[in-house]
Amino acid sequence: MKLPNHSQRFAPFTSGPTSKVARVRIRQPPNRITAKRRTHSGDIKETLDWLREQGLVYQGTLEAPKGKTPEEWEDREQTLFKATQFGDDTDRALVKSDGSYTYFAADIAYHRNKYLRGYNSQIVVLGADHAGYIKRLGAAGKAVSGGEAEVDVKICQLVNLLRNGQPAKMSKRSGNFVTMANLVEEVGQDVVRFIMLFRRNEAPLDFDFDLVTQQTRDNPVFYVQYAHARACSAFRNAARDVPELDVSPDSLKSADLSLLSHPAELTLLKVMGQFPRAIEAAAVAHEPHRVAFYVHELAGAFNAFWTKGKEEPQLRFVNHEDRTITLARLAMVNAVRQILRNGLGILGVSAPDELS
Repeated sequence: MKLPNHSQRFAPFTSGPTSKVARVRIRQPPNRITAKRRTHSGDIKETLDWLREQGLVYQGTLEAPKGKTPEEWEDREQTLFKATQFGDDTDRALVKSDGSYTYFAADIAYHRNKYLRGYNSQIVVLGADHAGYIKRLGAAGKAVSGGEAEVDVKICQLVNLLRNGQPAKMSKRSGNFVTMANLVEEVGQDVVRFIMLFRRNEAPLDFDFDLVTQQTRDNPVFYVQYAHARACSAFRNAARDVPELDVSPDSLKSADLSLLSHPAELTLLKVMGQFPRAIEAAAVAHEPHRVAFYVHELAGAFNAFWTKGKEEPQLRFVNHEDRTITLARLAMVNAVRQILRNGLGILGVSAPDELS
């Protein structure tokens, strides 16, 4: 699948969202330091010197922010970046009154560092309280790259941790501070990854411990993994009931798929056919939730067909009287299994062959 050039190299930086109920943060392992933390004062000075050479830095004053009276605002001459030239609402200060650099100065140096290392498409993930950074970071990306780099800021909304429908506290030692490690330890990484991605990043998320540990269709990660395990079980059933049937990859490739003409089969095949488009759309839009949505939809279509086979015996995957249709349906099931495995793999979620 060929993707647009701008999506070939990414430089992500994440800052975890917080919650009104419990704060969920990814604690960086001690032996790993993000590129942003490696942006030293020397890098910032070099970037500001470069911006001055480009005529993008000047000495001036800013109007008081909305909501502040003149008495509350220090009207002083500052070192400013011409952010409005690149679509921001106001120019931005680069040096504090004590002579140290502002956070935004470090942001500019960070994005320039990424651009100089070949990353034209940069993704920044911020919490809900940082929505005001969208325009200024976009301006920084354009300024340091001559308009070549795109900074896509993703705002993640609040995550509410619930237990029995009530706000959950997972640790007496940490109060309402909950690390991602705590979350993974209690419910497992598959659950955490899938549930976190089973919402648009701008939509609030209720992480319900009771729901995500249930083995029901209301638990989306279980529902998708169950569909994959079911697909695997179809082959175990075929090996048991028709052991002489060749279900090797070469045999499945030669199956007569024109026999799959029942409306229930066609419905499932149509959903399967959407997989390449779903992956491409997720990659282009930088929206991984589309993959989670898709595999859940496919799991629903497959589980519905499975139930249909119980109601109408002629639709069962293994037909003892017709080996040709059995092979065709198993080829379809194998494709479902592969798509689910691929989709879950993209999300970093396992695809078990069996569920206990």
